[in-house]
Amino acid sequence: MSRSNSNTLVVPQAAQALDQIKFEVASELGISLSRDGYNGDITTYNAGKIGGSITRRLVEIAEQSLGGASTNFRR
Repeated sequence: MSRSNSNTLVVPQAAQALDQIKFEVASELGISLSRDGYNGDITTYNAGKIGGSITRRLVEIAEQSLGGASTNFRR
């Protein structure tokens, strides 16, 4: 079975960095992800926690690269 992804990256070379962030965030949250790419067994809640944390981290990285002060959204 082939894996289909409808999300296209503006910078395809960023895929490895995004995967690294995904695994780091999941580990920090205590959620184990499969390295083979199949994560259909995690709950929607946990997937949302991972996605939300990734978004926060990417916004922080963007703010830092633009020279702006990072807003702390962590709870």
